[in-house]
Amino acid sequence: MSAEATDPESPDAPGRRRARHRPAVRGLRRIGRAALLGTAGRHGLPDALEHVAKVHRRHHPDADLDILSKAYALAESSHRGQMRKSGEPYITHPLAVTLILAELGAETTTLTASLLHDTVEDTEVTLDQVRERFGSEVCYLVDGVTKLEKVDYGAAAEPETFRKMLVATGNDVRVMSIKLADRLHNMRTLGVMRPEKQARIAKVTRDVLIPLAERLGVQALKTELEDLVFAILHPEEYATTRRLVAEHSVRPDPLAAIAARVRTTLDEARIPAEVLVRPRHFVSVHRVRLARGELTGADLGRLLVLVTEDADCYAVLGELHTCFTPVVSEFKDFIAAPKFNLYQSLHTAVSGEFGQIAETLIRTHQMHRVAEAGVIALGNPYAPTDGSDAPDGERADPTRPGWLSRLLEWQRTTPDPDTFWTSLRDDLAQEGEITVFCTGGPPGGPADGAIGLPAGASCVDAAYARHGEAAHCCLGARVNGRLATLATVLHDGDRLHLLMAPDSATGPAPEWLDHARTPAARLAISRWLSRPPGQESGERPQEPPPPGPAACPGAGAPAEPTPAGVLAVADLPGASVRLAGCCTPVPPDNVTGFAVRGGTVTVHRALCPVVARMAATGRQPVGVRWRCTDRTGHGCRVTLLAEAFSRPHLLADLTEAIAAQGAAVVSAAVEPPHEQRVRHTYTLHLPNVAGLPSLMRAMREVPGVFDVLRAGRGRPTGALRVR
Repeated sequence: MSAEATDPESPDAPGRRRARHRPAVRGLRRIGRAALLGTAGRHGLPDALEHVAKVHRRHHPDADLDILSKAYALAESSHRGQMRKSGEPYITHPLAVTLILAELGAETTTLTASLLHDTVEDTEVTLDQVRERFGSEVCYLVDGVTKLEKVDYGAAAEPETFRKMLVATGNDVRVMSIKLADRLHNMRTLGVMRPEKQARIAKVTRDVLIPLAERLGVQALKTELEDLVFAILHPEEYATTRRLVAEHSVRPDPLAAIAARVRTTLDEARIPAEVLVRPRHFVSVHRVRLARGELTGADLGRLLVLVTEDADCYAVLGELHTCFTPVVSEFKDFIAAPKFNLYQSLHTAVSGEFGQIAETLIRTHQMHRVAEAGVIALGNPYAPTDGSDAPDGERADPTRPGWLSRLLEWQRTTPDPDTFWTSLRDDLAQEGEITVFCTGGPPGGPADGAIGLPAGASCVDAAYARHGEAAHCCLGARVNGRLATLATVLHDGDRLHLLMAPDSATGPAPEWLDHARTPAARLAISRWLSRPPGQESGERPQEPPPPGPAACPGAGAPAEPTPAGVLAVADLPGASVRLAGCCTPVPPDNVTGFAVRGGTVTVHRALCPVVARMAATGRQPVGVRWRCTDRTGHGCRVTLLAEAFSRPHLLADLTEAIAAQGAAVVSAAVEPPHEQRVRHTYTLHLPNVAGLPSLMRAMREVPGVFDVLRAGRGRPTGALRVR
């Protein structure tokens, strides 16, 4: 397969795409010829650098071209005699990479480093020489993209090179800009490689480089890389898509007619705007075909409306929705809420005169530059804006997004290259980014604030993103004020409060891995679970199994004798009294009674569900009052429900809290966990009924317990709770 055959931007591509990229192709061919001839150009620049300089000056009119000329001279002399597999002089490669970056508006330092990006790796030039001639900034960028030697790292060379590059990108995003342009030119000329090597490189490009281009917002590079990978890994689908695009290219373009109507509409509204038909790249056409089946001419592109001010974007939107029939479900506002990769636009869709649907993008010219070039369009993010020198050692990078910070954090704790490589691919496979506002955590932890997470992340991911391995002690969460399990998937803008144990006695359960989406969470949980028994921090001895389930006695069932002095009196002469086991009333509960066989009155709490059921059947209640209203010095029996998040040692901790309050456990039942929640039922004997509120508070303070209430059947309305 030739380079031309795999390049969707080559001169034999269909008409609209060929016209769009013809200047870039001509520029690359001019560079190649100049590199072969080695002639001197005008203005003291080598002829091979003339086109790069012209493009660069278009974006940066005052750029200093002397440093580019010096960098080219060093690169050309260093690479002299080296040839690419295509048969061209090797210098054509750094020149092509530099032109790609110049077209995207990269500043001079980036272009200088791109000219030199292979010198340290492939020639006798050293980093010290680069630093001496071009400064520490250029040296850092060159070092960042220099591969590690296979002779030193063996099979780990590729993953460790990417690790090195990502760490360098964390300090300067321009490192990845150069790498993306380098991979694009290599992919354009991949046809000279063996098919198996083409496939291997294309897969790495698909799994790592394309997601990185997406995250850095460099859509111009991402879309071409996608098409090149598509051609290599899916040649049949690529050929079909290319044929469909070619067939439609010779027909009248329905989008052109709609664009003409939009121009007229905006002219009449006196809104200065540029209206373009923007063709989809092949992968985008393929995705549309899979989603919609048959393609129409309008499916092969979108309208792009460019204006000057942000307010004009909304003015254009108003005119389109007034003068055309809008597809309301297609509207998205990425200006008010930009995407995580800096992208801003208004998206809408309108219906044409004959029913064709035209997807439309509305943005300012500056938004368009950022949409195409992402972080490259921002220039040097470290240059002082006030003319002063930046503080030594400080680089407050406004282009460093949350996903990169997370990636840099978890890679530090992943020394194994294979684990790093797999985790990196998994991390980059996540699409989208959300922001969650997080509170709660262990003492001394990070302050409350916003955290960035991949779309689809759960409370587990948020806990580890916020607290690292201290998240092992997380017991649950409240999401937007409501109790939630750790498996709960978060959404953009959610308010999250993490419930943490006060010490390290707890640890993650194996099922947490099912809910963790980020590598940081998965790696931390896996490390904890893989520790030998007894090595977990603060681990306690294995607790004995809980007692067998002891169901609460039903209404009217025989109850244990009640302690003397805590008896109730029924308004039924001669009747004996017993306290119902379903709700275990104690003074000063409001109570009522019902007569049962044998002349006995069973006493229930007034809000016990059994009372409502018996009244519904026509049973007449019997008045009951407490014989002793003094709440001190009299024992009682009570049944309490503790609802909690499931965790190790919960039963032991609750039993300890109960014992500390002087209560004795008569029986206990633990229901099987459901969605990480568990309910414990305790029948307790208290030496003093006055101690019930403090007992319930003590149980509520046990880590993981979120509710304690007096028992009834189910969850009785109005049950006493302690918060």
